Amino acid sequence: MAEPTTVLIADDHPLFRAGVRQSLDRQAAVKVIAEADNGEDALAKILDLKPDVAILDIQMPKLTGLELAKKAETLGLSTRIILLTMVDDRKVFLDAMESGVVGYVLKDSAVSEIGRAIATVADDRHYISPSLSGLLVERRKGGSLPPSVKDLTPTEIRIVKLIADLKSNQEIADEMAISRRTVENHRVNISRKLSLTGTNALLKFALKNKADL
Repeated sequence: MAEPTTVLIADDHPLFRAGVRQSLDRQAAVKVIAEADNGEDALAKILDLKPDVAILDIQMPKLTGLELAKKAETLGLSTRIILLTMVDDRKVFLDAMESGVVGYVLKDSAVSEIGRAIATVADDRHYISPSLSGLLVERRKGGSLPPSVKDLTPTEIRIVKLIADLKSNQEIADEMAISRRTVENHRVNISRKLSLTGTNALLKFALKNKADL
């Protein structure tokens, strides 16, 4: 039997935090190993306990969830970050993706969605609340293709489309009947052609231009 996914929950509202924990405690595949009510305490516990997943409120005292995610990215921590948010702000969403966040969940639906979100990010995929799907697509004015997309091959464009659908490298490989290593090589080439650098830069590009591919 596989080991449960270890989780830290950080939110400054005790009742909300308790509700999320109660939901997760019912799931055998998840083990909550720590809680925190502010960002600094959460970061200290992440460094000490190294949970597989950290669920962070985007607004916390001392260090916000987004600030903590940026620090975790800078430090090269392996803990996967899920942010909880109250608003569907596209700028914040894109900033989160740029900061290495792999899960983005609306707080109003967190109790019902958080188990699925954890399972998804633990499987090396991204999770965004269905109710926030409007953040995934930003239509370019005029409907023209982004300047650099014309330099991509049909195979590369297909891979970008699948990335925009939040498919993992393995899922893309299975769908296209190629190896995972080939997918990884394509991603490197695509990023080079589009002059993309940084964590989640290709995902951000794919989401932003999904409607035009």
